[in-house]
Amino acid sequence: MKKTKLRLGPLPKAEVVKLTISVSAELKTTLDRYAELHSREYGKIVDATALIPHMLYTFMARDREFRKLAANPLSDVQCGEL
Repeated sequence: MKKTKLRLGPLPKAEVVKLTISVSAELKTTLDRYAELHSREYGKIVDATALIPHMLYTFMARDREFRKLAANPLSDVQCGEL
């Protein structure tokens, strides 16, 4: 089987805080499909709830404007280390 290159790599271990979100049925189906592909790619079974925090982290880490605003001490935007 040909290896793919999913944008989200292997999941790191991290301290967690529980957060509850609601998503559309369509997005849940898409997240489940992504989790299935991720599991195949990296050989470790994960579900969508394990992937979502890493997807959000990756999204924010790649958002240049967010990083720029968060790095500015005069900005109202506060964030952890990305």
